[in-house]
Amino acid sequence: MILETITGPADLRRLDAEQLTTLCSEIREFIVDTVNKKKDGHLGSNLGAVELTVAIHRSLNSPDDVILWDTGHQTYVHKMLTGRTDDFETLREAGGLSGYPSREESDHDWIENSHASTVLGYAHGLAAAFAKTGQSTRRIVAVLGDGSMTGGMAFEGLNNLGHSGSDVTIVLNDNGRSYAPTISLLTESLVKIRSNPVYMKRQRRFEAWAAKLPLIGRYSTIGVNASKAAIREALEPQEFFEPLGVRYMGPFDGHDIDELETAMRNAAEFEGPVVLHVKTTKGRGYAPAENDPIKNMHDMGGVKPGSYTASFTESLVKLGEEHQDVVAITAAMPDSTGLLPFRDRFPDRCYDVGIAEQHAVTAAAGMAMGGLRPVVALYATFLSRAFDQANLDVGLHSQRVIFCLDRAGITGSDGPSHHGIFDLVLMSKIPNMTIFCPSSYQELQQMLSDAYDLAEGPAMIRWPKTPAPSVSDAEVGRGFDARLVSTSDSGNKQVCIIGVGKMLEAAQEAAAELAAEGIDVTIWDPRCVKPLDQKMLNDAAEHALVVTIEDGLRDGGIGAAIRDQLDQCAAGKNPDVAVLGVPTDYLPHAKPDAILAELGLDGTGVAATIRKNLG
Repeated sequence: MILETITGPADLRRLDAEQLTTLCSEIREFIVDTVNKKKDGHLGSNLGAVELTVAIHRSLNSPDDVILWDTGHQTYVHKMLTGRTDDFETLREAGGLSGYPSREESDHDWIENSHASTVLGYAHGLAAAFAKTGQSTRRIVAVLGDGSMTGGMAFEGLNNLGHSGSDVTIVLNDNGRSYAPTISLLTESLVKIRSNPVYMKRQRRFEAWAAKLPLIGRYSTIGVNASKAAIREALEPQEFFEPLGVRYMGPFDGHDIDELETAMRNAAEFEGPVVLHVKTTKGRGYAPAENDPIKNMHDMGGVKPGSYTASFTESLVKLGEEHQDVVAITAAMPDSTGLLPFRDRFPDRCYDVGIAEQHAVTAAAGMAMGGLRPVVALYATFLSRAFDQANLDVGLHSQRVIFCLDRAGITGSDGPSHHGIFDLVLMSKIPNMTIFCPSSYQELQQMLSDAYDLAEGPAMIRWPKTPAPSVSDAEVGRGFDARLVSTSDSGNKQVCIIGVGKMLEAAQEAAAELAAEGIDVTIWDPRCVKPLDQKMLNDAAEHALVVTIEDGLRDGGIGAAIRDQLDQCAAGKNPDVAVLGVPTDYLPHAKPDAILAELGLDGTGVAATIRKNLG
């Protein structure tokens, strides 16, 4: 296999056209086999970027030349071409290969970029640094794809790159999820002409000559410019990039290596930022991905039966049927957040704003001001991008927006950029925010109904990626009340455990372990963690030891709030309080249960903490 001989980008430059075609086929087969075997990882986006990645690496000298990827889940091919093919058997496993670029893995990886639309900011900064430090010969290529151009930061980056005149090549990987102008055969010819630096230099010389013609020079210049503008308006896509000071070239065939290399060489001849618009097919070469109409097998995920997401999907459709004012908003993830059934049932009440979480939240505030009840469905990790809007646009105006956060807490194999561990700390600081944390499939459904009926301002419900326990109606709370799960028959107020959301399961496991040792434990499911139930706090204050467990940040989280409020209601009893949660750190990728166990947040770890605190 040719793939086995590729140990670095330099190996690509010795291959002829036939060998490159074979290599691309081998890469696709390898990616499909790896992802299908693991049942985990990103498939469609990487299959679509094979030839593009090969062409970029053949055109550059990485890592001296800089390749920046946005979004990072399209970098499997990049990893393979930079000597990491043998490591793919450990993809997304603890201690193994990351699913995204990683500075710790390779000098070829400049940024760990799995939150979209940021790469042009990095490119602008690096270009400024290289210019200031005498490194202007180093090329910078920023690859955007999978809808990244829908994010506001991408437009901000374009504006600043154009204003500064930075020498950056921007590869716009258009796989049907982003900017996609139409094109005709005549336009195709114009594209090739305008992308050729030799032609453009001759054109400038002609224009300069025409301008110097006696008597008619000024009119000649006006005529030439008017003709060019008319041709562009008639035959080219709507101008967008060039008014920002960014030269536009394309579209090019993103699966034609020779055409891509020519475009890369030509782009390097121009001064200032250049956009290469490259059209690719997401999932190319793998029929199940090409024929997936929703997301071209973007990843191996999906809404699983019995999951918290499935519960949300079911209850949202029901809520929409009961209330005509309910609308749903998401940021380019209607499938993974479970909105597709709602969109199918109410197509005019579901809004996908693209990778624009900030806009999604402020638009939700506007919808609420106008009399609607918006439900904003996001991953917990992505809400941090819109905290300012949640605070000042929704919270400050006391708008009845319901935030529904999927993948909250430790998410696992996606790594530090995807762990949803900041949401409880951030959102609990918004003064009039109500926050629910379900511990079961049925609880989530009850909480969505309660958020609609009872919350006078904004509300938030957050749930994990892990499976949802199914419980009886007797084990489901109501409203803002906490639920007493169990207490000792002896009435001995020895230990009280408060398990937030999914961590109720760890509380129950710890209690069972301690009961065998004669330690009496009371368990509370707080359900609503803002505001906290005073009845739960009063009971907890009667115990010698109170232990809180959450799968969010320990510092400034819900446990810290419980500890503060216990101090106010303890009336001299002063119980010891142990706050258990996630440390303030960047946690690597691994299975969620393994990470929680390592942090002492499983049943065994909680029991050990209790024994230690009891002496």
